[in-house]
Amino acid sequence: MSAEPRINDRIRVPEVRLVGPSGEQVGIVPLAKALELAQEYDLDLVEVAATARPPVCKLMDYGKFKYESAMKAREARKNQAHTVIKEMKLRPKIDPHDYDTKKGHVVRFLKQGDKVKITIMFRGREQSRPELGFRLLQRLAEDVQDLGFVESNPKQDGRNMIMVLGPHKKKTEAMAEAREAQAARKAGRQPQQDESEQDQEHEQQAQAPADAG
Repeated sequence: MSAEPRINDRIRVPEVRLVGPSGEQVGIVPLAKALELAQEYDLDLVEVAATARPPVCKLMDYGKFKYESAMKAREARKNQAHTVIKEMKLRPKIDPHDYDTKKGHVVRFLKQGDKVKITIMFRGREQSRPELGFRLLQRLAEDVQDLGFVESNPKQDGRNMIMVLGPHKKKTEAMAEAREAQAARKAGRQPQQDESEQDQEHEQQAQAPADAG
């Protein structure tokens, strides 16, 4: 079955409850009269409530309506924020440099409005020291507390210990801030380009007499 409404001659009922182009209630009229009004207004007769008795139809420019609806849906998809869960894996005895690198990634993910699944991987004898992983997760959560919070507390999962961090900032906010920062960077580069062009013009003007001589 088609998801699109019936329009004009595809409407097969003896009468309809008609709504005018501006939303005004015309009332129940024969289908032939409704089609005649549609021609007078140079509009389409569109069935907007097929299950009503009689069906509700509206006079509108259906092509324009479909186009505007498609544009709105496209804009909504464009602005829709999908929450992404990133994953970061650490070892219980991670060295300071690697820890700072991993923390940097977590910070970037949280700033982007994404969740982060932190996995501590235990190997061999490390499995008998789960407190090492727990303390490391606590440390990481404290280091990034300005950007995120513990959404799922540390828990053992086989050889691993897992914690999930959630961002304080919503994905939509992060996307908006990123767009603003990008626009600001572009705006900041423009004056520099203009100044560079002016400098080149001044140099050419200064060289002109010498060249002429």
